[in-house]
Amino acid sequence: MQLQHHSNEPLVSVIIPTYHRPDYLKEAIKSAVNQTYKNIEIIVSDDASPENPQKIIESFQDPRIRFRRNSKNLGISLNVIGAFQEAKGKYVASLNDDDVWNDDLLEKLVPQLEANPNLVVAFSDHYIMDPDGKINHAATEENTQRWKRDQLKEGIYQPFYEIGIVHQAVPSAVATVIRKDAIEWDDFQPQMGPFWDLYLTYLACRNGGGAYYSPERLARYRVHSQSESMISGGVSSQANIRAGKAGIFCFRKFMEDQRLQEFKDYFQEKWLQAHTTLAIGLLRSEQVKEARPYLLHVLRQKFNFKTVAAFVLSLIPQPLARKLLASS
Repeated sequence: MQLQHHSNEPLVSVIIPTYHRPDYLKEAIKSAVNQTYKNIEIIVSDDASPENPQKIIESFQDPRIRFRRNSKNLGISLNVIGAFQEAKGKYVASLNDDDVWNDDLLEKLVPQLEANPNLVVAFSDHYIMDPDGKINHAATEENTQRWKRDQLKEGIYQPFYEIGIVHQAVPSAVATVIRKDAIEWDDFQPQMGPFWDLYLTYLACRNGGGAYYSPERLARYRVHSQSESMISGGVSSQANIRAGKAGIFCFRKFMEDQRLQEFKDYFQEKWLQAHTTLAIGLLRSEQVKEARPYLLHVLRQKFNFKTVAAFVLSLIPQPLARKLLASS
């Protein structure tokens, strides 16, 4: 049975940024189309995939889907900013092209925002699934604990600086609905790179608004060899460089925000870690001279074994350094 669309339901814009994952994209769109909350627009934003996914979109024959395609590859942050800025909804929600929502995600989160004008976001916990879509229960529990969502009870948190950008409990790219006019979208910067979701959480929390949390797992986050979280955790030098640059930009911004001074030491720590991440990425891609200043910058501020080790690597002959880096 289809729910009738009630004209008093506000429009929600579902943003699906995509790049070269046709099979997963189909599943993501299906989970958006199947929402029991019906008043939505779905913006599929393709970042110049080698194969245009237009046919996939047309196969749904759903007038709520809008397709935009960049003429050249812009990277995740610019792709997603462009789509958010075109959204017409009162609320916006991001759905990765390799993730899936439960049919009732919007139905459960949107009414919380409607009922309380002080809320900027409503978010839930989520499952972790493998490349084939099978839920990994151990990884799911671990993920809930990692972001300290196991310590959150259902309800409203205001302000939510700590859970938002210190604990990073708000999965802005996965299971979060955001009040569009509470965000200054022009402050959404390309430098945030793969950390765009963390930066979005910062924009959402910085004016002291509230967040509603549901401990129910309303989405499934897919872990596979091509997801950015896997790449940046692995040995891809380019992913290290992207994550390092994004971290330096974001944590510096947070450190300088007067409203967040109580967490300044924590952000400074993360900012320095990002310098090391960037330097290791540069070393891995044999840009030794470029890496050194980042390492020295960290070592001037504090002693850190990982940074010292990386600095030593930057001083020894390249063939030996390559061997050591490959084994780390």
